[in-house]
Amino acid sequence: MVQRRSLLDFLPHLVLLLGIFVLAFPVYVAFVASTWDAATIANGHMPLRPGPYFFENYYKLLFVGTSGSTREPVGGMMLNSLIMAVTIAVGKIAISLISAFAVVYFRFPFRMAAFWTIFVTLMLPVEVRIYPTYKIVADLHLLDTYAGLTIPLIASATATLLFRQFFMTVPDELVEASRIDGAGPMQFFFDTLLPLSITSIAAMFVIQFIYGWNQYLWPLLITTTDNMQTIVIGIKKMIVTQDALTEWQLAMATAILAMLPPVLVVIVMQKLFVKGLVETEK
Repeated sequence: MVQRRSLLDFLPHLVLLLGIFVLAFPVYVAFVASTWDAATIANGHMPLRPGPYFFENYYKLLFVGTSGSTREPVGGMMLNSLIMAVTIAVGKIAISLISAFAVVYFRFPFRMAAFWTIFVTLMLPVEVRIYPTYKIVADLHLLDTYAGLTIPLIASATATLLFRQFFMTVPDELVEASRIDGAGPMQFFFDTLLPLSITSIAAMFVIQFIYGWNQYLWPLLITTTDNMQTIVIGIKKMIVTQDALTEWQLAMATAILAMLPPVLVVIVMQKLFVKGLVETEK
């Protein structure tokens, strides 16, 4: 029996394709612009096909540098952003796991007060506490260091809340079984809770990696030398005030390179990321 499909059956696919086009077309234009020379882009007649300057532009960008307000190669900026993003993601997850474990499985005075104090910090992003944080980092002589870039951003109330909610769903029978087997608190944490938390850790890693990679305000304040700049700061400094002096082909190439690591992280960890958001493994 052949079922005839109405036009409404194809409407969701049409809307999806339209959404993909709206999101992907600017990225494609940026990639095409990164493969042409400055004159082609400046005259306003850039074709919608890749040009012959792909290898030349990307080689200059990665290993030589640009002529904007920053002359550092983008390869070093990407390394700085990678170190910053990975350190922030791993640090947030490690601290949040331990703090959530303490709040759920230990009984101590002011336990819930400590948790709600952590929770209230959700209303205090970096932008709100930027001056005192900068003052402390400067007094500790952490300007232009990886420690200064990452340590103030490591604490995360969001991750603590997520892991706390997950730990509260773990059956009490597992805790009793671990006690019967003679396992201490830390052995229970490493042998039982961590394996159960893999999907939640993966989901949080993806979110926090992108958060750390896209940081703009804090690296802008904390770095004063070109060799410590991140890729996001590099893009901004490539666009100079005089439009005619901006090497738009290199700025577009930098934007394309800046998108690659977050996209790769999402693709590689896609399955675990989705499970961590919609499922609870036990």
